[in-house]
Amino acid sequence: MKEIELKERGEIERLTNKTFKFDSRVKEGWYTSAYFLKTAEIVEKYVPNNIVTEQFFCRKPGIICGLDECIALVHTFANNPSALKITALNDGDRAIPLEPVLKITGRYQDFGFLENLIDGILARRTSVATNVYLAATAAAPSKVWFFGDRDDHFINQQGDGYAAYIGGVAGQCTTAMNEWWGTEGSGTMPHALIQIFHGDLVAASKAYMETYPNDKVTALVDFNNDVVTDSLLVASILKDKLAAVRVDTSISLIDKYFETFDSWKSTGIDPHGVNPTLIAGLRKALIDNGYGHVKIIVSSGFDLEKIKQFKDAGVYVDSYGIGSSLLKVNISFTGDLVNIDGTPLAKVGRHEIMSDRLKEVKYRK
Repeated sequence: MKEIELKERGEIERLTNKTFKFDSRVKEGWYTSAYFLKTAEIVEKYVPNNIVTEQFFCRKPGIICGLDECIALVHTFANNPSALKITALNDGDRAIPLEPVLKITGRYQDFGFLENLIDGILARRTSVATNVYLAATAAAPSKVWFFGDRDDHFINQQGDGYAAYIGGVAGQCTTAMNEWWGTEGSGTMPHALIQIFHGDLVAASKAYMETYPNDKVTALVDFNNDVVTDSLLVASILKDKLAAVRVDTSISLIDKYFETFDSWKSTGIDPHGVNPTLIAGLRKALIDNGYGHVKIIVSSGFDLEKIKQFKDAGVYVDSYGIGSSLLKVNISFTGDLVNIDGTPLAKVGRHEIMSDRLKEVKYRK
């Protein structure tokens, strides 16, 4: 399977501090674990001139994301940020287990209170980027679209959208998801539009086409649970203006396609939801009726395993729409102090790990 290409740094400049809209209460310690705040106060009182190095790493391989955000966080909220030395990898680099992705050197009380925020940013962004990368790699040459807008609090859309972009997603639903990397959301019709036209997919599609004449239509064809019939019907009316059909059948339903033959009952095929047999039948029907140009997009509960089912069955789809499975946080990060005043010192089992991949990041206001 051909591996998707990661974004090259020549194509993506580091995000600036102005990209992020941080809550000003970060400076007050609002989001910081209480023991970090107490530690900073104690250190300032007893050993104010300490110089420490803290390194951040993960234990699983992945596609790193969130470093630009962490650097901006430190440059925005640390005390004396220009005095800190920061070395880091880039968003989009590969994470190697136990190798540091970020190091910060300076007075502990100047930045130590940001440790849990940095861990959290890296965990979420890297998890999403890695989940997308794995899905996109498994789906290739088909595309993956990020449908994560309805599976989490809307406040996360900007960061999740950027992480999905770093991971290799083809497109996203909302403008917020695209904000950090400079484009707009995309999409066509929901089930609601078809319902408002009393289940008439053709009428809904015509209304869409007339309202957005420069768009080609992607018709959502599972509203009546008869995707082959409705796909052929809308294709016969819209012809070349129909770019694609999307199948989003609930896992609790069996499409009417399976009423046309009984052979599936003896094969062990699961006819529920969006399944390879249904999509293979839809593809054949489109081609046989002269609509081979119409692309097929599938959604509803897709994850790596479900993509694999389609690939193993040899059923090609043009795009997968995936939501909740891409948002699972499964890569955690740890921050450790590993050096004090130029002398190696860390808790037992930890030590400073040298890496020539880390590059110094200059202070920016």
